[in-house]
Amino acid sequence: MSGTGHILHADLDAFYASVEQRDNPALRGRPVIVGGGVVLAASYEAKAFGVKTAMGGRQARQLCPQAIVVPPRMSAYSAASKAVFAVFADTTPLVEGISIDEAFLDVGGLAKISGTPLEIAERLRRAVREQVGLAITVGVARTKFLAKVASGVAKPDGLLSVPPDAELDFLYPLPVERLWGVGRITAAKLRDRGVFTVGDVAVLEPRTLIAMLGPASGRHLHALSHNYDPRPVQVGRRRHSMGAQRALGSRRLPRAEIDATLVGLLDRVTRRLRAAHRVCRTVVLRFRFDDFSRATRSHTLSSPTDNTATILLAARILLGAAEPMIAQAGLTLIGVSLTNLDNDDAIQLELPFPTTGPSELDTAMDSIRDKFDSAAVTRAVLLHRDPGLTVPLLPD
Repeated sequence: MSGTGHILHADLDAFYASVEQRDNPALRGRPVIVGGGVVLAASYEAKAFGVKTAMGGRQARQLCPQAIVVPPRMSAYSAASKAVFAVFADTTPLVEGISIDEAFLDVGGLAKISGTPLEIAERLRRAVREQVGLAITVGVARTKFLAKVASGVAKPDGLLSVPPDAELDFLYPLPVERLWGVGRITAAKLRDRGVFTVGDVAVLEPRTLIAMLGPASGRHLHALSHNYDPRPVQVGRRRHSMGAQRALGSRRLPRAEIDATLVGLLDRVTRRLRAAHRVCRTVVLRFRFDDFSRATRSHTLSSPTDNTATILLAARILLGAAEPMIAQAGLTLIGVSLTNLDNDDAIQLELPFPTTGPSELDTAMDSIRDKFDSAAVTRAVLLHRDPGLTVPLLPD
Protein backbone atom coordinates (compact mmCIF):
# COMPACT_ATOMS: atom_id res chain seq x y z
CA MET A 1 0.00 0.00 0.00
CA SER A 2 1.24 3.48 -0.84
CA GLY A 3 1.99 5.99 1.89
CA THR A 4 -0.25 8.58 0.26
CA GLY A 5 -3.97 8.71 -0.49
CA HIS A 6 -3.88 8.16 -4.25
CA ILE A 7 -6.95 6.00 -4.88
CA LEU A 8 -10.25 7.58 -5.86
CA HIS A 9 -13.62 5.86 -5.58
CA ALA A 10 -16.11 7.67 -7.81
CA ASP A 11 -19.79 6.81 -7.48
CA LEU A 12 -22.70 8.47 -9.28
CA ASP A 13 -25.55 9.51 -6.99
CA ALA A 14 -28.90 7.67 -7.40
CA PHE A 15 -27.84 7.03 -10.97
CA TYR A 16 -31.04 6.05 -12.82
CA ALA A 17 -33.16 8.61 -10.96
CA SER A 18 -30.53 11.32 -11.49
CA VAL A 19 -30.55 10.72 -15.25
CA GLU A 20 -34.34 11.10 -15.23
CA GLN A 21 -34.09 14.38 -13.28
CA ARG A 22 -31.36 15.62 -15.61
CA ASP A 23 -33.42 14.93 -18.71
CA ASN A 24 -36.74 16.20 -17.32
CA PRO A 25 -36.43 19.51 -15.42
CA ALA A 26 -39.94 19.02 -13.97
CA LEU A 27 -38.59 16.12 -11.89
CA ARG A 28 -35.75 18.05 -10.25
CA GLY A 29 -36.09 18.43 -6.51
CA ARG A 30 -39.04 16.02 -6.44
CA PRO A 31 -39.23 12.39 -5.24
CA VAL A 32 -38.70 10.13 -8.25
CA ILE A 33 -39.06 6.35 -8.43
CA VAL A 34 -37.75 4.47 -11.47
CA GLY A 35 -39.74 1.31 -12.12
CA GLY A 36 -43.32 0.50 -11.20
CA GLY A 37 -43.65 -3.08 -9.94
CA VAL A 38 -40.24 -3.03 -8.27
CA VAL A 39 -38.13 0.02 -7.42
CA LEU A 40 -35.05 0.02 -9.67
CA ALA A 41 -33.83 3.37 -8.33
CA ALA A 42 -35.04 6.22 -6.14
CA SER A 43 -33.97 9.84 -5.99
CA TYR A 44 -32.66 11.18 -2.71
CA GLU A 45 -35.95 13.02 -2.26
CA ALA A 46 -37.74 9.65 -2.37
CA LYS A 47 -35.11 7.93 -0.22
CA ALA A 48 -35.87 10.47 2.51
CA PHE A 49 -39.29 8.78 2.88
CA GLY A 50 -37.71 5.32 3.23
CA VAL A 51 -37.97 4.20 -0.39
CA LYS A 52 -35.21 1.75 -1.29
CA THR A 53 -33.96 -0.08 -4.35
CA ALA A 54 -35.61 -3.51 -4.88
CA MET A 55 -38.59 -2.51 -2.74
CA GLY A 56 -42.03 -3.40 -4.07
CA GLY A 57 -43.73 -0.60 -5.93
CA ARG A 58 -46.87 -0.71 -3.78
CA GLN A 59 -44.89 -0.34 -0.56
CA ALA A 60 -42.81 2.47 -2.07
CA ARG A 61 -45.94 4.42 -3.04
CA GLN A 62 -47.37 3.92 0.45
CA LEU A 63 -44.22 5.40 1.97
CA CYS A 64 -44.11 8.26 -0.52
CA PRO A 65 -47.55 8.89 -2.11
CA GLN A 66 -46.32 12.05 -3.81
CA ALA A 67 -43.53 10.22 -5.66
CA ILE A 68 -43.43 10.42 -9.43
CA VAL A 69 -43.01 6.96 -10.94
CA VAL A 70 -41.24 6.81 -14.30
CA PRO A 71 -40.48 3.81 -16.53
CA PRO A 72 -36.80 2.86 -16.89
CA ARG A 73 -34.87 4.00 -19.97
CA MET A 74 -31.90 1.66 -20.13
CA SER A 75 -30.46 3.19 -23.30
CA ALA A 76 -30.26 6.61 -21.60
CA TYR A 77 -28.49 5.13 -18.57
CA SER A 78 -26.03 3.26 -20.80
CA ALA A 79 -25.20 6.45 -22.73
CA ALA A 80 -24.70 8.42 -19.51
CA SER A 81 -22.41 5.70 -18.13
CA LYS A 82 -20.25 5.74 -21.26
CA ALA A 83 -19.93 9.53 -21.02
CA VAL A 84 -18.86 9.32 -17.37
CA PHE A 85 -16.31 6.61 -18.08
CA ALA A 86 -14.89 8.83 -20.84
CA VAL A 87 -14.25 11.44 -18.14
CA PHE A 88 -12.58 8.78 -16.01
CA ALA A 89 -10.33 7.82 -18.94
CA ASP A 90 -9.38 11.49 -19.43
CA THR A 91 -8.39 11.64 -15.76
CA THR A 92 -6.10 8.60 -15.55
CA PRO A 93 -5.36 5.46 -17.57
CA LEU A 94 -5.72 3.38 -14.41
CA VAL A 95 -9.49 2.87 -14.11
CA GLU A 96 -11.18 -0.21 -12.66
CA GLY A 97 -14.90 -0.24 -13.41
CA ILE A 98 -17.04 -1.81 -10.68
CA SER A 99 -20.44 -1.18 -12.26
CA ILE A 100 -21.88 1.21 -14.82
CA ASP A 101 -21.98 4.02 -12.23
CA GLU A 102 -18.93 3.29 -10.09
CA ALA A 103 -15.15 2.95 -10.50
CA PHE A 104 -11.79 3.07 -8.75
CA LEU A 105 -9.12 5.37 -10.19
CA ASP A 106 -5.40 5.34 -9.36
CA VAL A 107 -3.94 8.85 -9.66
CA GLY A 108 -0.72 8.19 -7.75
CA GLY A 109 1.61 8.94 -10.66
CA LEU A 110 -0.02 12.17 -11.80
CA ALA A 111 1.29 14.64 -9.22
CA LYS A 112 3.58 16.55 -11.59
CA ILE A 113 1.07 16.92 -14.42
CA SER A 114 -2.31 16.94 -12.63
CA GLY A 115 -1.72 18.00 -9.03
CA THR A 116 -2.68 16.33 -5.78
CA PRO A 117 -5.28 13.56 -5.59
CA LEU A 118 -7.69 15.98 -3.93
CA GLU A 119 -7.26 18.50 -6.76
CA ILE A 120 -7.76 15.74 -9.33
CA ALA A 121 -10.93 14.60 -7.54
CA GLU A 122 -12.30 18.16 -7.55
CA ARG A 123 -11.70 18.48 -11.29
CA LEU A 124 -13.25 15.07 -11.91
CA ARG A 125 -16.46 16.02 -10.11
CA ARG A 126 -16.61 19.32 -11.99
CA ALA A 127 -16.04 17.61 -15.37
CA VAL A 128 -18.80 15.05 -14.77
CA ARG A 129 -21.18 17.83 -13.76
CA GLU A 130 -20.34 20.01 -16.77
CA GLN A 131 -19.97 17.33 -19.46
CA VAL A 132 -22.58 14.77 -18.37
CA GLY A 133 -24.90 16.82 -16.16
CA LEU A 134 -24.77 14.45 -13.19
CA ALA A 135 -23.58 14.67 -9.60
CA ILE A 136 -20.83 12.28 -8.55
CA THR A 137 -19.37 11.60 -5.12
CA VAL A 138 -15.66 10.86 -4.72
CA GLY A 139 -13.74 9.36 -1.83
CA VAL A 140 -9.94 9.67 -1.71
CA ALA A 141 -7.79 7.37 0.43
CA ARG A 142 -4.74 5.12 0.54
CA THR A 143 -6.69 1.88 -0.02
CA LYS A 144 -9.61 0.85 -2.20
CA PHE A 145 -11.62 -0.15 0.84
CA LEU A 146 -11.22 3.18 2.60
CA ALA A 147 -11.82 5.20 -0.58
CA LYS A 148 -15.16 3.42 -1.00
CA VAL A 149 -16.07 4.00 2.63
CA ALA A 150 -15.16 7.70 2.24
CA SER A 151 -17.41 8.11 -0.79
CA GLY A 152 -20.25 6.40 1.07
CA VAL A 153 -19.90 8.79 3.98
CA ALA A 154 -19.66 11.80 1.63
CA LYS A 155 -22.88 11.04 -0.31
CA PRO A 156 -24.74 12.69 -1.87
CA ASP A 157 -22.75 14.97 -4.20
CA GLY A 158 -19.72 15.13 -1.92
CA LEU A 159 -15.96 14.81 -1.76
CA LEU A 160 -14.05 13.34 1.17
CA SER A 161 -10.32 12.76 1.44
CA VAL A 162 -8.94 10.66 4.30
CA PRO A 163 -5.31 11.59 5.12
CA PRO A 164 -3.03 8.61 5.87
CA ASP A 165 -2.34 9.86 9.38
CA ALA A 166 -6.08 10.05 10.20
CA GLU A 167 -7.31 6.75 8.72
CA LEU A 168 -8.17 4.93 11.91
CA ASP A 169 -9.59 8.06 13.57
CA PHE A 170 -12.01 8.24 10.63
CA LEU A 171 -12.72 4.52 10.43
CA TYR A 172 -13.17 3.41 14.04
CA PRO A 173 -16.34 5.40 14.94
CA LEU A 174 -18.24 4.12 11.88
CA PRO A 175 -20.92 1.40 12.30
CA VAL A 176 -19.90 -2.17 11.51
CA GLU A 177 -22.10 -2.11 8.39
CA ARG A 178 -19.45 0.04 6.70
CA LEU A 179 -17.13 -2.98 6.52
CA TRP A 180 -17.33 -4.88 3.22
CA GLY A 181 -19.07 -8.17 3.79
CA VAL A 182 -21.14 -7.07 6.77
CA GLY A 183 -24.79 -7.37 5.83
CA ARG A 184 -27.89 -7.56 7.98
CA ILE A 185 -27.22 -11.07 9.31
CA THR A 186 -23.52 -10.54 10.10
CA ALA A 187 -24.26 -7.15 11.68
CA ALA A 188 -26.88 -8.78 13.93
CA LYS A 189 -24.36 -11.44 15.04
CA LEU A 190 -21.81 -8.77 15.91
CA ARG A 191 -24.30 -6.52 17.70
CA ASP A 192 -25.55 -9.45 19.78
CA ARG A 193 -21.99 -9.71 21.08
CA GLY A 194 -21.65 -6.00 21.82
CA VAL A 195 -19.75 -5.14 18.62
CA PHE A 196 -21.25 -1.96 17.15
CA THR A 197 -18.45 0.00 15.48
CA VAL A 198 -15.43 -0.69 13.32
CA GLY A 199 -13.31 0.19 16.33
CA ASP A 200 -15.05 -2.52 18.33
CA VAL A 201 -14.07 -5.02 15.61
CA ALA A 202 -10.47 -3.77 15.54
CA VAL A 203 -9.82 -4.49 19.23
CA LEU A 204 -10.90 -8.13 18.90
CA GLU A 205 -8.35 -10.85 18.35
CA PRO A 206 -8.58 -12.64 14.97
CA ARG A 207 -9.41 -15.92 16.74
CA THR A 208 -12.38 -14.25 18.45
CA LEU A 209 -13.79 -13.02 15.14
CA ILE A 210 -13.17 -16.44 13.58
CA ALA A 211 -15.13 -18.07 16.40
CA MET A 212 -18.01 -15.64 15.77
CA LEU A 213 -18.11 -15.61 11.97
CA GLY A 214 -15.92 -18.39 10.60
CA PRO A 215 -12.35 -18.35 9.24
CA ALA A 216 -12.87 -16.41 6.00
CA SER A 217 -15.16 -13.68 7.37
CA GLY A 218 -13.23 -13.38 10.62
CA ARG A 219 -9.87 -12.77 8.95
CA HIS A 220 -11.46 -10.53 6.31
CA LEU A 221 -13.11 -8.20 8.84
CA HIS A 222 -10.04 -8.10 11.07
CA ALA A 223 -7.94 -6.93 8.12
CA LEU A 224 -10.43 -4.29 6.99
CA SER A 225 -10.93 -2.93 10.50
CA HIS A 226 -7.21 -2.07 10.45
CA ASN A 227 -7.50 -0.71 6.87
CA TYR A 228 -5.35 -3.49 5.50
CA ASP A 229 -6.27 -3.77 1.82
CA PRO A 230 -3.29 -4.33 -0.51
CA ARG A 231 -5.36 -4.74 -3.70
CA PRO A 232 -4.24 -2.45 -6.54
CA VAL A 233 -6.53 -0.77 -9.04
CA GLN A 234 -6.82 -3.37 -11.82
CA VAL A 235 -7.33 -2.20 -15.40
CA GLY A 236 -9.34 -4.58 -17.59
CA ARG A 237 -10.25 -6.83 -14.67
CA ARG A 238 -12.49 -9.64 -15.87
CA ARG A 239 -15.67 -10.54 -14.06
CA HIS A 240 -15.60 -13.16 -11.32
CA SER A 241 -19.26 -13.96 -12.01
CA MET A 242 -22.09 -13.21 -14.42
CA GLY A 243 -25.73 -13.06 -13.49
CA ALA A 244 -29.22 -11.72 -13.98
CA GLN A 245 -32.33 -11.50 -11.87
CA ARG A 246 -36.03 -10.89 -12.31
CA ALA A 247 -38.59 -9.48 -9.90
CA LEU A 248 -41.78 -11.53 -9.98
CA GLY A 249 -44.17 -9.32 -8.03
CA SER A 250 -46.34 -10.39 -5.12
CA ARG A 251 -48.67 -12.69 -7.10
CA ARG A 252 -48.13 -16.40 -6.45
CA LEU A 253 -46.85 -17.90 -9.70
CA PRO A 254 -47.24 -21.50 -10.89
CA ARG A 255 -44.12 -23.63 -11.17
CA ALA A 256 -44.23 -23.51 -14.98
CA GLU A 257 -44.05 -19.72 -15.02
CA ILE A 258 -41.16 -19.64 -12.55
CA ASP A 259 -39.36 -22.23 -14.66
CA ALA A 260 -39.92 -20.16 -17.82
CA THR A 261 -38.46 -17.12 -16.05
CA LEU A 262 -35.42 -19.18 -15.07
CA VAL A 263 -34.99 -20.37 -18.67
CA GLY A 264 -35.08 -16.77 -19.91
CA LEU A 265 -32.50 -15.63 -17.37
CA LEU A 266 -30.14 -18.50 -18.13
CA ASP A 267 -30.54 -18.09 -21.87
CA ARG A 268 -29.44 -14.47 -21.50
CA VAL A 269 -26.55 -15.15 -19.13
CA THR A 270 -25.08 -18.14 -20.98
CA ARG A 271 -25.09 -16.13 -24.19
CA ARG A 272 -23.03 -13.46 -22.40
CA LEU A 273 -20.76 -16.22 -21.11
CA ARG A 274 -20.03 -17.53 -24.61
CA ALA A 275 -19.64 -14.04 -26.09
CA ALA A 276 -16.95 -13.34 -23.47
CA HIS A 277 -15.24 -16.70 -24.20
CA ARG A 278 -15.70 -17.82 -20.60
CA VAL A 279 -16.88 -21.00 -18.93
CA CYS A 280 -18.38 -21.49 -15.49
CA ARG A 281 -18.06 -24.17 -12.85
CA THR A 282 -20.69 -23.14 -10.28
CA VAL A 283 -24.37 -22.28 -10.71
CA VAL A 284 -26.03 -20.16 -8.01
CA LEU A 285 -29.74 -19.42 -7.59
CA ARG A 286 -30.90 -16.56 -5.37
CA PHE A 287 -34.43 -16.22 -4.03
CA ARG A 288 -36.34 -13.44 -2.28
CA PHE A 289 -39.67 -14.21 -0.62
CA ASP A 290 -42.83 -12.35 0.38
CA ASP A 291 -41.53 -11.68 3.88
CA PHE A 292 -38.32 -10.14 2.38
CA SER A 293 -36.23 -13.08 3.57
CA ARG A 294 -33.64 -14.44 1.15
CA ALA A 295 -32.05 -17.77 0.34
CA THR A 296 -29.19 -18.96 -1.87
CA ARG A 297 -28.58 -22.38 -3.36
CA SER A 298 -25.55 -23.45 -5.42
CA HIS A 299 -24.17 -26.43 -7.30
CA THR A 300 -20.65 -26.97 -8.62
CA LEU A 301 -20.40 -28.89 -11.89
CA SER A 302 -17.88 -31.67 -12.50
CA SER A 303 -16.43 -29.77 -15.50
CA PRO A 304 -16.43 -26.09 -16.56
CA THR A 305 -18.93 -25.37 -19.31
CA ASP A 306 -20.78 -22.73 -21.32
CA ASN A 307 -23.48 -25.16 -22.45
CA THR A 308 -26.96 -23.77 -21.77
CA ALA A 309 -28.65 -27.17 -21.36
CA THR A 310 -26.07 -28.39 -18.82
CA ILE A 311 -26.30 -25.20 -16.76
CA LEU A 312 -30.10 -25.17 -16.97
CA LEU A 313 -30.28 -28.74 -15.70
CA ALA A 314 -28.25 -27.78 -12.61
CA ALA A 315 -30.41 -24.68 -12.06
CA ARG A 316 -33.63 -26.69 -12.31
CA ILE A 317 -32.34 -29.13 -9.69
CA LEU A 318 -31.66 -26.18 -7.37
CA LEU A 319 -35.10 -24.74 -8.09
CA GLY A 320 -36.71 -28.08 -7.27
CA ALA A 321 -34.85 -28.23 -3.96
CA ALA A 322 -36.20 -24.78 -3.08
CA GLU A 323 -39.85 -25.65 -3.85
CA PRO A 324 -40.88 -26.17 -0.18
CA MET A 325 -39.62 -22.67 0.70
CA ILE A 326 -41.33 -21.16 -2.34
CA ALA A 327 -44.62 -22.86 -1.51
CA GLN A 328 -44.49 -21.64 2.08
CA ALA A 329 -43.18 -18.09 1.67
CA GLY A 330 -44.03 -17.09 -1.91
CA LEU A 331 -41.34 -16.07 -4.40
CA THR A 332 -40.93 -12.38 -5.33
CA LEU A 333 -37.52 -12.45 -7.03
CA ILE A 334 -35.31 -15.06 -8.63
CA GLY A 335 -31.71 -14.54 -9.71
CA VAL A 336 -29.02 -16.68 -11.27
CA SER A 337 -25.25 -16.28 -11.07
CA LEU A 338 -22.55 -18.23 -12.87
CA THR A 339 -19.34 -18.24 -10.83
CA ASN A 340 -15.91 -19.88 -10.77
CA LEU A 341 -15.37 -18.45 -14.23
CA ASP A 342 -12.42 -19.31 -16.43
CA ASN A 343 -11.41 -18.72 -20.03
CA ASP A 344 -13.08 -21.11 -22.46
CA ASP A 345 -9.78 -22.84 -23.23
CA ALA A 346 -10.18 -24.39 -19.76
CA ILE A 347 -12.26 -27.09 -21.48
CA GLN A 348 -9.61 -29.66 -22.33
CA LEU A 349 -10.09 -32.97 -24.17
CA GLU A 350 -13.62 -33.58 -22.91
CA LEU A 351 -14.49 -35.74 -25.92
CA PRO A 352 -16.69 -38.25 -24.03
CA PHE A 353 -18.72 -35.37 -22.56
CA PRO A 354 -20.09 -33.20 -25.37
CA THR A 355 -22.19 -31.11 -22.96
CA THR A 356 -19.10 -29.28 -21.68
CA GLY A 357 -19.08 -26.98 -24.71
CA PRO A 358 -21.82 -25.03 -26.48
CA SER A 359 -24.40 -27.19 -28.22
CA GLU A 360 -25.30 -26.84 -31.88
CA LEU A 361 -28.50 -25.12 -30.74
CA ASP A 362 -26.51 -22.63 -28.63
CA THR A 363 -24.21 -21.85 -31.55
CA ALA A 364 -27.06 -21.46 -34.04
CA MET A 365 -29.08 -19.18 -31.76
CA ASP A 366 -26.05 -17.02 -30.95
CA SER A 367 -25.27 -16.68 -34.65
CA ILE A 368 -28.81 -15.60 -35.57
CA ARG A 369 -28.99 -13.11 -32.69
CA ASP A 370 -25.63 -11.60 -33.62
CA LYS A 371 -26.66 -11.24 -37.26
CA PHE A 372 -30.18 -9.92 -36.78
CA ASP A 373 -31.44 -9.02 -33.30
CA SER A 374 -31.39 -10.45 -29.78
CA ALA A 375 -35.14 -11.13 -30.11
CA ALA A 376 -34.92 -12.69 -33.58
CA VAL A 377 -34.94 -16.21 -32.16
CA THR A 378 -36.04 -17.51 -28.79
CA ARG A 379 -36.95 -20.73 -27.05
CA ALA A 380 -40.52 -21.97 -27.42
CA VAL A 381 -41.19 -21.75 -23.69
CA LEU A 382 -40.43 -18.01 -23.85
CA LEU A 383 -42.81 -17.17 -26.70
CA HIS A 384 -45.19 -14.29 -25.89
CA ARG A 385 -43.53 -13.77 -22.51
CA ASP A 386 -42.13 -10.46 -21.32
CA PRO A 387 -38.34 -10.98 -21.21
CA GLY A 388 -37.93 -8.30 -18.53
CA LEU A 389 -35.47 -5.45 -18.45
CA THR A 390 -31.92 -5.80 -19.72
CA VAL A 391 -29.80 -3.76 -17.33
CA PRO A 392 -26.76 -1.97 -18.78
CA LEU A 393 -23.49 -3.67 -17.82
CA LEU A 394 -19.78 -3.06 -18.12
CA PRO A 395 -18.07 -5.23 -20.74
CA ASP A 396 -17.63 -8.84 -19.58
